[in-house]
Amino acid sequence: MKIKAIIWQEDGLGCGSVPTLPGCHTWGESYEQLLEMLEDSVQGWLEVASQQNELGPEKQLIELSL
Repeated sequence: MKIKAIIWQEDGLGCGSVPTLPGCHTWGESYEQLLEMLEDSVQGWLEVASQQNELGPEKQLIELSL
C-alpha cells in the first residue's frame, strides 16, 4: 500500500501529515523517527477507523505487510 504524506521542519522537529486520513499527524526528532512515527500513525488511524465503522459498509480494512 502506498500512502502519501506531507513532511516539513518546524521548530527543529520533523512534522508529518497524511492528507487522505483526516487528523493523522505526527512528529519526530529525526527524519528516521518521523518515518517510524508516520507508519505508526497510519496503522493506528486505520485500526481506530475500522473499530468505529468509519470506513462505511462498502469499504473494508485489509492488513498488508510493508
